[in-house]
Amino acid sequence: MKDILFITPPFTQLNTPYPATPYLKGFLNTKKISSFQMDLGIEVILAIFCKKGLQNIFDIAFKNEKISSYNSQRIYALKEEYLNKIDVVITFLQGKNQSFSRQICTDNFLPQASKFEQLDDLDWAFGTMGTQDKAKHLATLFLEDISDFIVECIDENFGFSRYAERLGKSANSFDELYHNLQHKTSFIDEITLNILEERLQEIQPKLVCISVPFPGNLYSAFRCAQFIKSKYSEIKIAMGGGFPNTELRSLTDIRVFEFFDYITLDDGELPVELLLSNVLDSTPNNPDYKLFKRTFLLEKGKVVYNNFLNNKDYKQADLGTPDYSDLLLDKYISVIEIVNPMHSLWSDGRWNKLTMAHGCYWGKCTFCDISLDYIKIYEPLTAKLLVDRMEEIISQTGENGFHFVDEAAPPALMRELAIEILKRKLTVTWWTNIRFEKSFTKDLCVLLKASGCIAVSGGLEVASDRLLALIKKGVTVEQVAKVTTNFTQAGVMVHAYLMYGFPTQTVQETVDSLEMVRQLFELGSFQSGFWHQFALTTHSPIGLSPSEFGVLPNYNKITFANNDIDFKDKTEINHDKFSFGLKKSIFNFMHEVGFELPLQDWFDFKIPTTTIANDFISNCLASETNFIPKPSAKIYWLGKTPLVSSFTKSKRGKTVQMLQLTFHENCDSFEISLEEDKGDWLLTMLSNIIITNNSSLTFTEIKIDFENYFNNFELFWHSKPINILRKKGLLVL
Repeated sequence: MKDILFITPPFTQLNTPYPATPYLKGFLNTKKISSFQMDLGIEVILAIFCKKGLQNIFDIAFKNEKISSYNSQRIYALKEEYLNKIDVVITFLQGKNQSFSRQICTDNFLPQASKFEQLDDLDWAFGTMGTQDKAKHLATLFLEDISDFIVECIDENFGFSRYAERLGKSANSFDELYHNLQHKTSFIDEITLNILEERLQEIQPKLVCISVPFPGNLYSAFRCAQFIKSKYSEIKIAMGGGFPNTELRSLTDIRVFEFFDYITLDDGELPVELLLSNVLDSTPNNPDYKLFKRTFLLEKGKVVYNNFLNNKDYKQADLGTPDYSDLLLDKYISVIEIVNPMHSLWSDGRWNKLTMAHGCYWGKCTFCDISLDYIKIYEPLTAKLLVDRMEEIISQTGENGFHFVDEAAPPALMRELAIEILKRKLTVTWWTNIRFEKSFTKDLCVLLKASGCIAVSGGLEVASDRLLALIKKGVTVEQVAKVTTNFTQAGVMVHAYLMYGFPTQTVQETVDSLEMVRQLFELGSFQSGFWHQFALTTHSPIGLSPSEFGVLPNYNKITFANNDIDFKDKTEINHDKFSFGLKKSIFNFMHEVGFELPLQDWFDFKIPTTTIANDFISNCLASETNFIPKPSAKIYWLGKTPLVSSFTKSKRGKTVQMLQLTFHENCDSFEISLEEDKGDWLLTMLSNIIITNNSSLTFTEIKIDFENYFNNFELFWHSKPINILRKKGLLVL
C-alpha cells in the first residue's frame, strides 16, 4: 500500500522512461512520503507485442473482417512467422540474447511487409561489422509492419509513441474528446485498463497522479481516470505534466472534472505535496486545508484556480535525486527507425534523464513559451550536485548513459560538469540540448567530448541573419557554422532544429536557408537535422503580440486546451508546399548524398535560384578569429604524464642538454623536445594542471611562474612544442 501512484499513460518512448515521475518520486523520498510509479506505455506495448497479444490481434482482425489491403493480407498470411518470431525479437531489442542479431540479419528470417520496401543499403549504412545496429533496424521495421496492421485492422489511433494524438492537439473544446470517451473501450484501452486495475489492487493508493507530457498521452490519461472513477471512486485523481502546463491554463469546462479531481500546473513537487495533505486530511484541522498551489478544481459547480498557498516552490537543489525504482528498466525496447546515428539516440538505448538547470538562461526567443515558468524561471544546479546525482542514479539503475533534457544547457555549467566528471574519473556517456553560441570554443568542445559528451542538439531555426534577429536567437549563421564545426571536429555529433514559415519569411529566404543547410551538411558541420513548420503558440512573444510580427491570429473560444493558434502571415505565402522538399532534401543530406543536385530538384514547383554563394560556409569557417587567452582563463591538461629521455643537441656551436617528452594516447603517441630547463619546468607545470588531479592554474599564474625562471612567456606559449600540446589536450577554458 502506497500513498501515491504515479502513472505515465500510453505512449511516450519505447527505450526509456519519461523523467517526470522519477523526479516526483525522488522528491517525495525526501519527505518520507511513500509512492509507486509505473510507465503504463511500455507495459501495454509488451502486452501487445508478444505471442499471446499478437494472436489476439490476428483473431480479432479476422473475426471483424478488417483485413482488406494487400499489405494487411500479406501480414495475415505470414501470421505464423510473426507469432514465432515476435518474442525473440522483443527479447533482442531489450538487450538480451545479443547473439541473435546474426540470425535477424540473414535473408528471409524476418517476414517482410511494406516497411521493408524502401530498405536502406544496409551494408553502406552499417558496414560489415555493424551487426547489432543492422539487426535493431530490421527488427524495428518488423514491429512497424505489425503496427501498420494494428492501425488498419484493429485501432486507427495506435502509434508507438502516441495514442489518439489528434484528440489532444489544440483541442480548444473538450467536445470531441468527451464524445470519444463515451464510446466503448477499444482493444488498446482494454489492455491498458486491465494492467492498471492489477496495479491499483496491488498498490491501493489514496491519490493517483497521471503525468501527461504530450497530446498523444491525453486520451489514455482520461480513459484511465474514467476507469478509476467508475470502479475506485474513493481514490482521488490528479493530472499534471507538460500538456496541462502549456495547454490547459485557460480551462473552464466542468466536464473535465468528471474524470479528474485536480489539475496542477508547472513544477509538480509542491502541488502534489499539498494534494496529498488534503486527501489524507480534508478537515479544517489540517494546516493545509484547501491550500493548493497552481491547481484547478471544481467548487460549487464551477472550475476554480486555487493558488492560495504563498510558499515559494522548492529550490532545485532540495528536490532530491530522481528515483527510477518500480519502473521496468530491463524491459524497455531499443529501436532504430532510420539509419542516422544522431536520430538513433532518441530511440536506442536506456538513458537516465536529468536537467542541469530549471528554465532557460537565454529566455528571449520570440517563438518560445518564455512567459511560462518552466522557461522563465532559471535556476541552475551546481556541477558537484549534478555529478553526485549521476553517481547515485548509476548505482540504482546500472546505466551510465545520461540525457540532459534542458531547454538549453548553460555552457559555463557544462564546462564545470565536464571538469567534475573528469576529476572523479567517472566513465559516462551524455548528450544535451544547447544554443549554438560563441562560448563553445574548440577547447571547450574537446573538454566536453573527453567527459563523455557524444552529441548536442540545438536550434539554427531559420538560416537567415535577418530572421534570426527577429527571433532574437542571439546567434548568426556564421557563428553557428563555427560552433557546430568545433563540436564535430572534437568528435561530438550535432543535430540541428530547423524552421520554415516564420512570420515575414519570404520564399527566397526559405531557399537560401536550405542552401545554408546543404553547405553545413556537406562540410560535416551537421550530422542530423529536422525541419518543422513554424507554429504560433499562445504563450510566446509572437502569440502575445502578434501584430508586431505581421501575424493575424484566428482566435477560437477556449474552454479546454489553448496553445497552437491558427494565423495568417502578411506575406500570404503557402509555406506548407515546402514541407516535402525540405524534408526529402535533409533526409538525403543525412545520408551524405544529393549535395551536388540543384535545389530545384527537391521541389515539384518552381523556386528561385539561391542568392547564397556556394562557398559561403567554407568562407565563414576560414575567417578564424585570433584567439588570445584571457588572463583569468583556466589552463588544464587532459593528457597523461609523459615518458622522459635526455639527449644532447648542438645549437649555435654549443652542446645543449635536451629533454624528449613522449606522450602516449589511447590510439596514438607523439613527442616534443625542449631544452632541459624548460622541459623540467613544463613537466612540473603539466603535473599541476592535469585535470584528474583536481587542480588548475590561470593563464596569468602560469605566465608569472614561467617568468620567474625564463624570459618571454608569449614566445614560449606560441612555440612548436606548446602548439603540439594545444592540439593534444592543453586546454584554455
